[in-house]
Amino acid sequence: MDYREIMSGRKRGVPAGLLRAALGAGSLAYGLGVRHRNRRFDRDPQAVIDCGVPVISVGNLTTGGTGKTPIVAALARQIRDAGYRVALVSRGYGRGDADQNDEADELYARLPDVPHLQDPDRVAAAKIAVDELEAEVILMDDGFQHRRLHRDLDIVVIDATCPFGYGHLLPRGLLREPVTGIRRADLVILSRCGQVNADTVDAIQQRLAEVDGRIGDQIPLITSDHQPSRLINDADPNRPIRDLENRRIATLCAIGNPDSFESTVRQCGATMVDSFRLPDHDRYEPDTVQRIRQWIGGLDGRVDEVVCTHKDLVKLKTSRLGGLPLSAVQVDWVVLSGEAALKKAVQSVIERPKDF
Repeated sequence: MDYREIMSGRKRGVPAGLLRAALGAGSLAYGLGVRHRNRRFDRDPQAVIDCGVPVISVGNLTTGGTGKTPIVAALARQIRDAGYRVALVSRGYGRGDADQNDEADELYARLPDVPHLQDPDRVAAAKIAVDELEAEVILMDDGFQHRRLHRDLDIVVIDATCPFGYGHLLPRGLLREPVTGIRRADLVILSRCGQVNADTVDAIQQRLAEVDGRIGDQIPLITSDHQPSRLINDADPNRPIRDLENRRIATLCAIGNPDSFESTVRQCGATMVDSFRLPDHDRYEPDTVQRIRQWIGGLDGRVDEVVCTHKDLVKLKTSRLGGLPLSAVQVDWVVLSGEAALKKAVQSVIERPKDF
């Protein structure tokens, strides 16, 4: 059962209602822990550690696929192109025994010259980046709730297709902390605006302004979209995205927001025949790949090729699967409004001398 169907309330019936009630009880306990932790950092400045160089954090209020990876890549490119040595630091969720997870693999494919350190202790990772790699700027991926590492710019990404996690904290909803946590943000990015209508974007902006009246005024609010730029696989890293037009395809993904990915594929003009969804960060173990091959075999010639995300492709490492071509849609981040404010905010931080 798709957990989003339960969280959103779209799944009806007594069993779904009982499950939501049970999850709601879990949210109460989770919320107490979140509030206690935030109060500790609010009251004890000594609990926050400065690594000695500017730190920019890019994070979320919710869990599960807000489209951060292309944003982090774009910001890292801006900092690198400005002449600064930048290093990425992240937790490495879902990597298991591997050296790095799928997000790190995708970021390496996009920016092979930018080092990426993954460690649940982001402070330790940042210190290694500074002391051993001589990083001049740290870009912390998924760091909004990791408050132990001091940051000079706190960026929060909100997915326009599911902005407030169905209005509930984990596990009843997708919120990692109450929406009021946005008050800690220095800059807000609204992503995937192209997948919703203008009224929805306006409603999200109004809700954010109700939570914190500074947003859109003192706190920049950037609107943006994720747009497909090309098709890639091991055999051809630069197929034009128009190749999907009128193609019968099946989608495969292990990401937090599969609905958004499938919507992107449809917008490319493809006819989506079927889909295979896996949990976020699935590692594609051999038995899982065998299940996928069987699924493809059952499509009975109704599909021309299989399309996945970049994060899936870096794990599968093949250009064919189950007898069909396999390609990934590379999605790039495009700023719709507020680009000047974003560049100014980043530039002011990386050029600001640190106080010791």
